[in-house]
Amino acid sequence: TSPAGWDCSGFVQWIYRQAAGINIPRTTWTQWAALTPIDASQAEPGDLVFFDGSDGPIGHVGLYLGDGLMIDAPHTGAVTRVEPVWLPYRGFRRV
Repeated sequence: TSPAGWDCSGFVQWIYRQAAGINIPRTTWTQWAALTPIDASQAEPGDLVFFDGSDGPIGHVGLYLGDGLMIDAPHTGAVTRVEPVWLPYRGFRRV
């Protein structure tokens, strides 16, 4: 959970702390529970988009960039990258 290596929730936590000075919870589950739900039609850059994981609901999170794109740390061994929001997603949350 540092620039030397990210998981998805650690990445978005670090971005918010560094870019906005805002502390958000550490894990996808705690981020999902703590942040404000919004409809996908209201999503703006900086909102978080959540996905189910292979081990159950709320297993992945990305930082929404707008225009259907997000930046995320997609899986072990992958680089942090910009990519389209995956379908299906669980929902969006606002910090």
